[in-house]
Amino acid sequence: MSDVIRMIEQLGRAARSAARELAVCASASKNRALAAAAGRVRASGPEILKANRTDIDAAGERGISGALLDRLRLDEARLAAIAAGLEQVAALPDPVGRELARWQRPNGLDIARVAVPIGVIGVIYESRPNVTADAAALCLKAGNAVILRGGSEAVHSNRAIHAAIVAGLDQAGIDRGAVQMVPDQDRALVGALLGAHESVDVIVPRGGRSLVERVQRDARVPVFAHLDGNNHLYWHRSADPAMAIDVIVNAKLRRPGICGALETLLIDSECLEHLPALVDVLAARGCELRGDLRACAVDARLAAAQHDDWATEYLDAILAIRTVDGLDAALAHIAEFGSGHTDGVLAEEPALVETFLQRVDSAIVLHNASTQFADGGEFGFGAEIGIATGRLHARGPVGLEQLTTFNYRVRGSGQIRA
Repeated sequence: MSDVIRMIEQLGRAARSAARELAVCASASKNRALAAAAGRVRASGPEILKANRTDIDAAGERGISGALLDRLRLDEARLAAIAAGLEQVAALPDPVGRELARWQRPNGLDIARVAVPIGVIGVIYESRPNVTADAAALCLKAGNAVILRGGSEAVHSNRAIHAAIVAGLDQAGIDRGAVQMVPDQDRALVGALLGAHESVDVIVPRGGRSLVERVQRDARVPVFAHLDGNNHLYWHRSADPAMAIDVIVNAKLRRPGICGALETLLIDSECLEHLPALVDVLAARGCELRGDLRACAVDARLAAAQHDDWATEYLDAILAIRTVDGLDAALAHIAEFGSGHTDGVLAEEPALVETFLQRVDSAIVLHNASTQFADGGEFGFGAEIGIATGRLHARGPVGLEQLTTFNYRVRGSGQIRA
């Protein structure tokens, strides 16, 4: 047996043992552990920020883009948000033990469907060190043990946050096997984790297309897939122009490097007269704009878009703009180029809005709102592990409820089957 496989098996055994305890752990105990972890994150702030500076310096030397650096960077405000996020998850209702349905059969059997933890969850992620805390908090509160494997670009930040969380578990008397981190960045360990079907019940990848495609290709464990956020807004002529511009600018530029950022604007041909006003705002804020022939003809500040631009998740201050003739053309573009993540419509015609919401097959579909609301915290989930773009079990923000499964509890009084 190789050292890589042995390491993953050791992590898996410790996680499985902790998961058995967590499955029956009282809500109060899990909440105390999360509160203690939040306190430790705050107390360890200087050490975590120092570790993050090490990662930022190394990323700068490797020439990582500004948007990706933003995903990696921590400051006092973001660290405070990480600690607050742990407390917010603690304050949420416990998803374990919820009675999802109950009915009686004619023979007197009483059948209940009840939410239970999944078991052991592997989370493989890149860039964003806050995922370390979010994943730990959500898995713990949902009664699951978690094995974390962060990207090499955030290794020091992730380890510092993990150390603070484990200290909180120790303080609350929770088995530290509940939140483990793969201790080495050897890429072979990722492959071993993907193959650990006896130790891990589900894998959650959070990162770029290459990571997710590798996980889906190689995993012998079920996967909650998180694909590209190639997100769209369709600007219909019935929308208030000022509102539409505000939403578009926020969707693109609030944080260009997150998966909920807008990547393509579909502007109705009847709205092209408002395009220069939008370009004024975006260009003033340093956004690069690429448009089709009709958009470029209206505003010369747009560079000519190429076919690949419609399929690109930029994760940067770049926006593709395509002119469409009506709703059907917008829907066709999204069906061809969308990634099933987040798409929205800016309009005031109720029938058109309902048609858009019904016909766009994405995990999140918005009306008159920024795509940057594609976030578990904004949905009231406290936090999220990622945005699942698949169609089974978990879809959209993966929060507490999505990290549970269920079993059937059947109560009888001596019934036998004929």
